[in-house]
Amino acid sequence: MRRVILCPNPYRDTDLKVAARAKSILEQVGISTVTCLPFQQEGAERNADMPVTPLDREIHGADLLIAFGGDGTILHLAKTVALHNVPVLGINLGSLGFMSELEPNELERLRDLRSWDFSVESRMMLDVSVLRNGRVTYTNLGLNDAVISKGSIARVVRLDTFTEEGRLTRVTGDGVVIATPTGSTGYSMAAGGPIVEPTARNLLITPICAHSTRGGCYVLSPEHVITVEAAEANRKFVYLSVDGGKAFSLRNGDKVQVRQSKYSTDLVRLSKKSFCAILDNKMAMEAAKYEK
Repeated sequence: MRRVILCPNPYRDTDLKVAARAKSILEQVGISTVTCLPFQQEGAERNADMPVTPLDREIHGADLLIAFGGDGTILHLAKTVALHNVPVLGINLGSLGFMSELEPNELERLRDLRSWDFSVESRMMLDVSVLRNGRVTYTNLGLNDAVISKGSIARVVRLDTFTEEGRLTRVTGDGVVIATPTGSTGYSMAAGGPIVEPTARNLLITPICAHSTRGGCYVLSPEHVITVEAAEANRKFVYLSVDGGKAFSLRNGDKVQVRQSKYSTDLVRLSKKSFCAILDNKMAMEAAKYEK
């Protein structure tokens, strides 16, 4: 029997109602389910009808994880599913949901899992590390991006960016986003970077509010290793954040290295929606929201 983890964001799926509907559908077609939360909701009471068990225990041996939330929920889970080679299917309960496969009104499509015949998109991930005095002091795995940026004080930072072939550029401004194609529709796009088909293999370097005419975006092949140095990190607050997670404070001499990871996030596809159709639909929804 196939074993599926239901992983609802408790802030998005109030009282786990959507997850409960999915559980009912899957069990009707003979699929075993277990419910785990990506994180706990403060002050929330446990749902007696949906027992919850720890994700780190259930992920071993799971055949599929279904994430209920927005893209942020999938990003939060990406490292866990990638390290355990478990594909993830997204149910969009957020705003845009570029990575999600289904909307709440499409839950009946989960019956298609009965035959376990579906396609999987492999999404490139990033290995991110910080070298301090020649030693690795920080490592992380990201699906969307690594962001090196200034603190809240309104001062520009100067970031020297290199590949193994030599210096590429100096970014002067609020920071720089190093993104995957999946992350091209996130912070990188907001900073003026290009939209790249998410199954591609590229490294995107996008300056944030650049104070220079050389502030364009770079699209590199995935074989490169990108190194970013902040020479003024001791005098100005400079931080590194991977996939919007907890910020890591950088110091003078630190080298942030970003490269393609051997791990990937596998996204389940049940529908025949193309990336172009999804992009057009999501952008139209966003435009309509601001026109109201």
